[in-house]
Amino acid sequence: SESIIYSNKIYIYKPYNKNGYKKYDLNRSLKNVNFLILMSHQYYKPAKSRLQRSELAVPGSSPKMFEKALSSAADYVFLDLEDAVSPNDKISARANIIKALNEMNWRENGKTISVRINSLDTHYMYSDLVEIVEQAGENIDTILVPKAGTGSDVYMVDCLLTQIETNKKLKNKIGIECLIETALGMSNIKEIAKSSERLEALHFGVADYAASLRARTVVIGGLNPDYPGDQWHHGLSELVMTCRAYGLRAIDGPFGDFNDPEAYIAAAKRGAAIGIEGKWAIHPSQIDLANDVFSPPEAEVNKAKRILEELDKAAKEGKGAAQLDGRMIDAASARMADNVVNIDKLINKK
Repeated sequence: SESIIYSNKIYIYKPYNKNGYKKYDLNRSLKNVNFLILMSHQYYKPAKSRLQRSELAVPGSSPKMFEKALSSAADYVFLDLEDAVSPNDKISARANIIKALNEMNWRENGKTISVRINSLDTHYMYSDLVEIVEQAGENIDTILVPKAGTGSDVYMVDCLLTQIETNKKLKNKIGIECLIETALGMSNIKEIAKSSERLEALHFGVADYAASLRARTVVIGGLNPDYPGDQWHHGLSELVMTCRAYGLRAIDGPFGDFNDPEAYIAAAKRGAAIGIEGKWAIHPSQIDLANDVFSPPEAEVNKAKRILEELDKAAKEGKGAAQLDGRMIDAASARMADNVVNIDKLINKK
């Protein structure tokens, strides 16, 4: 449906049949009109659905941690070649990761497996992609690109992946995820979001973002008591809005103090409240905290199912809205309920 104002009068156009629309004068028949939301004709296909409540960061230079990560409760694991690995260990870490990808069955253990390559401003990046994807490409779900600044950064990674996949005749098409962790990346976030069909998710890299802004921080991802509120709210909100507009998953990054579970939970809840669907765990103790915050409670799931059931009944009766527990529910309610039910399905499939 579409509402249009003419000469201070409001009309709503609703589908009448496949050949046209029927016009209702809201000024005369307001009681008989069901309000529906008109979505834009422009549509961006949603990225592949993946459960990403918790994302465990594992340094590629510490292979002893790989087995623990494999058996952990994390939904997502990324093997890291960037910040967690010193320059002297970059080459050996790459070899460790290739071995781990080929010898450990991450997917069978309910994990999405990702590799964070080095950033495009280093000479490690191209070898990271070429060597890892050529030797273990069938066993990688996504490549995590740090410090994405422009759409061209993503294009370069996409181009290399396409060439390697074609050359090696890989059946597995690898996804891309990007870290938004610089002022440049945040200012170009919409361009980045539209830069590749491989792109699945954007992550908020709060530590480097703070450094890029020259922000005063107390703990990575924590709150500065001198700021009246949450100084990361704007960045997270911008990221969530962009992800939802372009069909991507919105993921929050690290919380540095793993000895403060209450603060981690508070940060995760602030993110969940505005649409974030998962958060990094830089320590195994944070995995269960993230899984708990980003899993919809049973009561919420049951209510979502009831909303969908009532709206289905209303639709069969030719109605666009219904009532549940004394409140009006409509198409917007259905979309929110769908989100909850779909997350619950992914959790139960794990």
